[in-house]
Formats: sequence, structure tokens, C-alpha cells
Amino acid sequence: MSEAYLATLFGLKGKVAVVTGGSGVLGAAMSAGLARAGARVAVLARRLEPAAAVVAAIEAEGGEGLALSADVRERAQVEAACAAILDRWGQVDILVNAAGGNMPGATLAPDATLDNLDPEAFRAVFDLNLMGTLLPSLVFGQTMIDAGGQGTIVNISSMAAQRALTRVAGYSAAKAAVDNLTRWMAVELARRYGPGLRVNAIAPGFFVGEQNRALLLKPDGTHTARGATIIAHTPAGRFGDPGDLVATLLWLCGPGAAFVNGVVVPVDGGFAAFSGV
Repeated sequence: MSEAYLATLFGLKGKVAVVTGGSGVLGAAMSAGLARAGARVAVLARRLEPAAAVVAAIEAEGGEGLALSADVRERAQVEAACAAILDRWGQVDILVNAAGGNMPGATLAPDATLDNLDPEAFRAVFDLNLMGTLLPSLVFGQTMIDAGGQGTIVNISSMAAQRALTRVAGYSAAKAAVDNLTRWMAVELARRYGPGLRVNAIAPGFFVGEQNRALLLKPDGTHTARGATIIAHTPAGRFGDPGDLVATLLWLCGPGAAFVNGVVVPVDGGFAAFSGV
């Protein structure tokens, strides 16, 4: 299979991609993958220094990047970031909504009762994951509309959206809302502005990041009880590697997926397919 043919399916040369939460473990891997496929990549994070480190790595490989500080819960900050990207490159073709996460108060400890769930923390997790997906989609989606209705948005969901997982109440509900928002926006944008605007999502399985490391791994690197249970229910027999998300992301963003809209693709080592029996 020729490189020229692969480029017609997955190539992103000349495209401009924006990755929110781009300094996180998964966001950084996806930013690097987009750059390697030829895209110019704007890396958005709440703190500029980690975003700049991701961009430095992209540029060390010959890619082109832009580090920006923005809180995805604040529309004015997202709009300022969008303006900076348009000033630099004049377009936005791809948005990856990778910003998100959990908070302790929205998580139930194994011995906790329901009234230990903090409604304010629950609300904060919704703001980060749902509003933090909606606001960038509105801002950057408008630039895609203004450019003639061409572009793609990829949201980052979770296995927690699809199946009831113990403890992570707020995060699960918020990511389920992201799944619904993905389908709703896919339908509305295509109906109103044409099939050149697509919205899809990736639902990662279990990947080790800073927020969940202590839940999944002991200090010596062996599995906690929860981590061992997850591995036992993952046919692949391991946690995901951040690079495992890149091929799916490139497919959804590339020209070969022009007829793919409104889907949530699991990248989970078979976790969602396995009944446990």
C-alpha cells in the first residue's frame, strides 16, 4: 500500500488541529500523533508551561505547534485562544476535546454512603467535563462554520459513560452527557451546515494517568485490587498505552472517515465487550 494512498485516508497535511487538555498524558500523545500526520497543532492547557513542553517535543520532531493557556470552563479564555490560533494560522480544521477529569468529592470511597457524595464537587466535575467540551465546541465550531462548514470535532469520552462503574459517580454521569452531546452536535451541525462538519468521540478504556494512578497502581507498580479487577475484565490483559488512541484519532480526523459521524469508538482492549464470564 503506497504512502500516497494512505495520505488520502489519514493524511492531515495543511490542517490545523486544536487539542484541549493537550498537556495531559492522553492529550500530549494525541497532539504528537496529529503533528506526525502533518497537522499544525495548538496545545491548550490551563498552565502554559506543560503545554509549551508538549510543543517543544513536537517541534523537535520537525512539526509545528503553538502553546496556549486557557481554562475550557471560561468562554472568554477559549475565545482568546481561538483568536490567537486564527492570527497564527488563519484556520481551525480539527478540535480534540481532551480536557476533563475527576475530583475526590464526586467519588465515593468503598465504605462511604450515598450522602457522602458532595453535590458541589459533582457539579464541578460536570462543568469540567461537559461544559469544558461544549464551550470549545461552540467557539471553534463557529470558525469551522464560518469557513464554509468544514471541520471535525473529536470528544474524549470514557468507559465510565457506557457501563456502571463503582465509585466514579460524577465523572461517569458527566462523560455519559458528553456521549449524548456528541451525537446531538453531530446531527445538528450536519443538518444545518452540511456533511463537511462531523462530530465523533473516542471512549478510552483504562489508561494510567496522574489522577487515577493511585487507584490502579501501588507505589511499587503492581496492581491495586481495583486495578487487578479491571485487568481481569480487559481481554487485552493490560492498561492502555496513550499511543493506542492515536490511530483511531487520525482515522476520525482524516478524509477516510468522511462518512463517519455521531459515533463513540471504544479503544479499551475489549473491556466493553466482555461480560466477565
